[in-house]
Amino acid sequence: MAETTVHCTIDLDTPGKHVGRLELPRSNNTSGWSHQFIPIISVKGEGSGPVAVVIGGVHGDEPEGQVAALNLSRSATPENVRGQLIIVPCASMEASRDFTRLWPTGANLNRSFPGRPDGPADEQLADFFSRYLFPRAEIVVDMHSGGRTMLCPEWSEMHWVDDPAQRKQMVDGMLAWNSPFHFVYIDVGGTGLLVGEAERQGKIVVSTELGGGGHVHAHTHRIAQDGLANVLRHFGVIDGAPKSREELGLEPPVIVRATDMENYVFAPESGLWETFVDLGARVKKGDAVGQMHFLERPDRPGTVVHAACDGIVAAVRAIAPTTQGDNVIVVGREIDAKELL
Repeated sequence: MAETTVHCTIDLDTPGKHVGRLELPRSNNTSGWSHQFIPIISVKGEGSGPVAVVIGGVHGDEPEGQVAALNLSRSATPENVRGQLIIVPCASMEASRDFTRLWPTGANLNRSFPGRPDGPADEQLADFFSRYLFPRAEIVVDMHSGGRTMLCPEWSEMHWVDDPAQRKQMVDGMLAWNSPFHFVYIDVGGTGLLVGEAERQGKIVVSTELGGGGHVHAHTHRIAQDGLANVLRHFGVIDGAPKSREELGLEPPVIVRATDMENYVFAPESGLWETFVDLGARVKKGDAVGQMHFLERPDRPGTVVHAACDGIVAAVRAIAPTTQGDNVIVVGREIDAKELL
């Protein structure tokens, strides 16, 4: 395979703290020769602890992880890092500036993995992550939220993976975030996810959906930042003893599993979405969870949407304008962590 087209301005093997950038080739109407800059930070201590790659902003309209990664970038020092932290605060810089999920080209970086060096820009960046960052690491943290279009509780999450040892480590990492909810899911929006490639490489992968709806509360920032730090302590990447929710005086978390297609409810028609249920509500199969309205037909009754299974409402569409096939509700089954082991 060809060498990467992405240039990293810092040596990731050098001890100490280094702030640099990834330079991704681009050409546009205002500059035929141009590079897109993507900040990268390496903090390497003197110890023999594990390497963690921490990534925010894979989607531009999800600032929660970007802010958490930026705060970590400033607070981490070689003295408090036992192994190495490699931090990419925002992988999709142009999308973040525009506050959009996708790149200006329409590319979804989270459907671009494992990427290829001779592909479009998103696949070139994905290829660099897949071949030059992930292989260095034991732990990969990929922070997301519901963005502008989805509301969900603040949760850490994981895919179901087949390898029992890898899955046990991922469950422990997910729980170490100390979020009030945890979520186990399947891909319903296609393949090519960052976490999927990291899992394929055998990494311990911890991900999140930290709220959403296009706004961020102060408590969401606290969950993002405190949870990230606790996960890194749990795996011995940074100094300090991790704490559990019980030790912090918090209620036990709710763990929701949504690994069947019936957990995901899609709009049967295009129109204006109205939800009937709130996050965390418990519903039964057949319960009305919302309806679609039709502006051009004010005389037409709304089309009622029903839950396809029993469970807890884990996510609700955040914006009313909805296209046929958009996910409007996620209903997951509450489980005990032992079911995941």
